[in-house]
Amino acid sequence: MAQQQVVKEERSLGDLFSELASETGTLVRQEVALAQTELTQKATKVGTNVGYLVAGGAVGYTALLVILAAVVIGLAQLISGLTNWHYITSAWISAAIVGLVVGIVAYTLITNALAKLRNTDLTPHQTVETIKEDAQWLKNQVS
Repeated sequence: MAQQQVVKEERSLGDLFSELASETGTLVRQEVALAQTELTQKATKVGTNVGYLVAGGAVGYTALLVILAAVVIGLAQLISGLTNWHYITSAWISAAIVGLVVGIVAYTLITNALAKLRNTDLTPHQTVETIKEDAQWLKNQVS
């Protein structure tokens, strides 16, 4: 132990600052790598969720078009039978009703998805914490 202290005392001030600069550079590179890794993980999570949102939307849209065509036709026949209106009049009224209902549902779904995406926290908390710790370590090394 005493020998280590002697070796420490024999090192010049220039050597100590050189070692400190080297260790600080290594520390900064490690912090950048950590921040990059953490942000990549968060971006991947958001990207995956957006991908599922798009894929689900496309498949659902296709199914919805087929179902809605059937609903419009059925509603048009119902309106035409109940009111004795011409079938063309019943068809456009039923299409407008179905379109309005579907538009309300679409607005609700999109609003909820956007709210969840806005609430995604992209702050690299682990990196911020380690940078604070490293700054304190560096302050202790210099003093």
